[in-house]
Amino acid sequence: MLRPALASFAGLYATDLVETVDLRAHPEALDRGWWAVVATFEGRVTGHRFARVGRGPVPPASRPWHGPAPEAWTSSLDRAGYLAGVQRIRERIAAGDVYQVNLCRLLSAPLPADADPVVLAHRLAAANPAPFAGLVVTGDGEWVVTASPELFLERAGDRVTSGPVKGTAPPGEPFAAKDLPENVMITDLVRNDLGRVARPGSVRVTALAATEDHPGLRHLVSTVTAELRPGAGWADLLQAAFPPGSVSGAPKHTALQVIRELEPVPRGPYCGAVGFVDGDRATARLAVGIRTFFTTAGPSRPASRLHFGTGAGITWASDPAAEWAETELKAGRLVGAASGQG
Repeated sequence: MLRPALASFAGLYATDLVETVDLRAHPEALDRGWWAVVATFEGRVTGHRFARVGRGPVPPASRPWHGPAPEAWTSSLDRAGYLAGVQRIRERIAAGDVYQVNLCRLLSAPLPADADPVVLAHRLAAANPAPFAGLVVTGDGEWVVTASPELFLERAGDRVTSGPVKGTAPPGEPFAAKDLPENVMITDLVRNDLGRVARPGSVRVTALAATEDHPGLRHLVSTVTAELRPGAGWADLLQAAFPPGSVSGAPKHTALQVIRELEPVPRGPYCGAVGFVDGDRATARLAVGIRTFFTTAGPSRPASRLHFGTGAGITWASDPAAEWAETELKAGRLVGAASGQG
């Protein structure tokens, strides 16, 4: 049975889906109403406008979780393929083509027909609480459940904030030597992205490479703020900032070319964005679509496959085996929570 359309972010719970809109074609739609937004890394931005929005959590789960079998997950890049990709990126860096590229792989598994995204959202909240957790169910069999730790864009009127994450380590262990300079590089990229649509002189880095602890790992996180220039709207902001710099690379245009060359499948909502826009109150919060599960399905039929992406930022200082291990670290806890029954 298909779960009716709903969305949940930041303590808000939305029901009664009114319309679904291609926001690349019609970004002005975000100036009114409350929207759940899902953007793919490849650039498709979809808005789901809901009529009823109130404060409160997702309703409690009423059934057990039925997820993929632990052994059913497959990876778009195996270990050998990923290590080869890291080495290829290091060669491109040595050639002066690029400074950093985020290399990702997509894990996929068959999903039982009775798997309920609301139940998965509760499981992730218990096993891996995250500052930008959220849920979007479109009502047609497709859904996104995120436990994202990373802020892509937060908006309050003309004030915009982004929180790029670069640098990952297990609890109690030191960050790698490459992590701090990589964070600084990507923070500068985000600063430049926002500068394209900001009032001159308004872009500020208010925190640089601060340590944040999350379940099973910790990150280096920076904060960039800006004031939008007069007349700049959602079309301008998305054009300037998308896709998120922390999951693409620098320079962004070349990094995206390298990603297309090395990654065998599209990322979809993974490394895109997921969150909400309240056009009536001129507020928004979009997370980077990492630590995110999403389904593929067809109209009027249950989800058939569950996907989860994982990756790492590659620099000249990267050790291929260590980068593979980082992708395993990021995936292990969450994929474990989504596997099996309970």
